[in-house]
Amino acid sequence: MKRETLCVQAGWEPKNGDPRVLPIIQSTTFKYDNSEEMAMLFDLKKEGYFYTRLQNPTNDAVAKKIAALEGGIGAMLTSSGQAANFYAVFNICEAGGHIVASTEIYGGTYNLFNVTMRKLGIECTFIDPHATEEEIQNAFQPNTKVLFGETISNPGCDVLDIEKFARIAHRNGVPLMIDNTFATPINCRPFEWGADIVTHSTTKYMDGHATQVGGVIVDSGNFDWNAHAEKFPGLCTPDESYHGLTYTQSFGKMGYLTKLIAQLMRDLGSIPAPQNSFLLNLGLETLHLRMPQHCKNAQAVAEFLHQDERVAWVKYCGLKDDANYALGQKYLPNGSCGVLAFGLKGTRDTAIKFMDSLKLVNIVTHVADARTCVLHPASHTHRQLTDEQLREAGIAPDLIRLSVGIEASEDIIDDLNQALNQL
Repeated sequence: MKRETLCVQAGWEPKNGDPRVLPIIQSTTFKYDNSEEMAMLFDLKKEGYFYTRLQNPTNDAVAKKIAALEGGIGAMLTSSGQAANFYAVFNICEAGGHIVASTEIYGGTYNLFNVTMRKLGIECTFIDPHATEEEIQNAFQPNTKVLFGETISNPGCDVLDIEKFARIAHRNGVPLMIDNTFATPINCRPFEWGADIVTHSTTKYMDGHATQVGGVIVDSGNFDWNAHAEKFPGLCTPDESYHGLTYTQSFGKMGYLTKLIAQLMRDLGSIPAPQNSFLLNLGLETLHLRMPQHCKNAQAVAEFLHQDERVAWVKYCGLKDDANYALGQKYLPNGSCGVLAFGLKGTRDTAIKFMDSLKLVNIVTHVADARTCVLHPASHTHRQLTDEQLREAGIAPDLIRLSVGIEASEDIIDDLNQALNQL
């Protein structure tokens, strides 16, 4: 089925007499008639529901829909996008392991890799995504487990050369993991370009209405873990906490996802509430309608800002003179997203005064919403980073992140213009 149909139809397939709308199964537990059935579930010898921390019918239906949209073999929902990135990496990278990651990623993910995961004994080397293959290759070590990047970086709006990254990752026997939050599977499916694992903050465009916080991990099923078994003992050697089963042997292509659910979710428990998954599903049903409008509006806003003499620079891959235009045309020919970055002539205070003068556009710690919103990353989401780290992450002190919504583009531009007139 086409992606438009999958947005509406995938995941929940009601049987005769079932509710047509995905039901909210707001229950922690599920009943069984005898002890043996329950024991088989705990031993992973039988499929079924027994405790919502591990699996829930509402959550699973939404995960199935997202997997279908991305073209993966399966997915697991988490309670946030941060949890999704942590779980996705930690599932294959334990103490003593090493990550190679693009510098141009969300500040929370940068901090996760650079600070928190180092405390767990996992090192990370950050690389410029626009560096040559040889320069990126130099970052790899014998203990490297994964290469990580974002399709469209948050907040810098750079487009990743996915094929180049996939080529480098596979040459080193590791998977390529892509955060596809901004592009969504409507505008880019990284698996089609060689990526192996995709993550999302479902809080963003997939929800689209700022009603729930969530994340998802999708597996392509394409990476051959057994071909590099020495790198991934957690998947390719016996797990004593499950009577010595080996995930890749027992579950084949579903080994990575099964370990995510049966081991990490069992022990760490960052699950979404079924109510949140229900709300996420409502957002997914209109994702294919909203994304073209976000892109259309963002293009109009980018062109307005680009020609305004009070604006120092604009970064949006839909602009023909943008440094990422060629990559955007390759990976995102139908549009990128509604997020753009720009800077004003003046100081950091100029950016603050501009944002404080906006009326329709709101200052919020959010992005990728139906409503247009704005943020100054250096003062807000990325304020924990030093100026040097900001520059490494592609974030200038004057960078304003504008998330263009689905209102009338004329009204958005009018509000921007009146705020610029206050400077």
